[in-house]
Amino acid sequence: MTLKAIFMTAVSAALLFAVPASAAQLTVGFSQIGSESGWRAAETSVTKQQAAQRKVNLKIADAQQKQENQIKAIRSFIAQNVDAIFLAPVVASGWDAVLKEAKEAKIPVVLLDRDIDPSGKDLYLTAVTSDSVHEGVVAGEWLAKTVGDKPCNVVELQGTVGASVATNRKKGFDSVVAKHANLKVVRSQTGDFTRAKGKEVMESFIKAENGGKSICAVYAHNDDMMVGAIQAMKAAGLKPGKDVLTVSIDAVPDIFKAMADGEANATVELTPNMAGPALDAIMAYKDKGTVPPKWIQTESKLYTAADDPMKVYESKRGLGY
Repeated sequence: MTLKAIFMTAVSAALLFAVPASAAQLTVGFSQIGSESGWRAAETSVTKQQAAQRKVNLKIADAQQKQENQIKAIRSFIAQNVDAIFLAPVVASGWDAVLKEAKEAKIPVVLLDRDIDPSGKDLYLTAVTSDSVHEGVVAGEWLAKTVGDKPCNVVELQGTVGASVATNRKKGFDSVVAKHANLKVVRSQTGDFTRAKGKEVMESFIKAENGGKSICAVYAHNDDMMVGAIQAMKAAGLKPGKDVLTVSIDAVPDIFKAMADGEANATVELTPNMAGPALDAIMAYKDKGTVPPKWIQTESKLYTAADDPMKVYESKRGLGY
């Protein structure tokens, strides 16, 4: 080998080791809640797509809606020495110990879709979420505007007890109700973000409220519970979307089909693409040391039957819902 060739080889090797970790070299562990809703399935699908676009090695652990499984997954990711951990927390509390372990291992954690208790704020790099209080406000304002001064008894299907998003979506909606004396939440119960549970709880609401005749509107913390509620209303001989107004959150494809059929009225979109901004934040942090803001907020858009629901349905159908 000539002296020039030796020199060029040495330079190439030096450059190789001098370049910071690129997206192609990153391994990210994602502790996903599970598949409790169509939106959650879409988030998983879109996360895979976003990682593939950036050539990130993505490891997904499905927790089946159990926090203990998420904690085990995070510890497994730490043991594997991944470059970063994404966490969609099933509940808001109980994360301090395991996130301290990740911090001690110098593995940045990014929250997706949901937040955790303030005590853990210094234990994660950033959170990519919507403003779930604002989502509840948007839903409440649509209902207030739609019913005007008419007395309106509302039943509420809450999300998983202890989940920050459920707490906040209720808080936002309640803040609007408090400003309108004609609106009254007469029943509120968790449906665990699932269609089956949403249907079951709505059935009990209908029985308790004169066969549903005294119910003016249903507010559901997600569309999947609303789809279940619509099934319950139809089985009881009610006409959802007409006899009973509906407003929910997530904007999954099936709620647009229900809108097109006149069985749903409004939904507030929660984008399933939390991973794109999260991956960009991690890449910038790893490559350049750029610390992202503590909160990266996504948009919350209101859709009604006036927004060509079948067109929206077709645009979302391939996202994994």
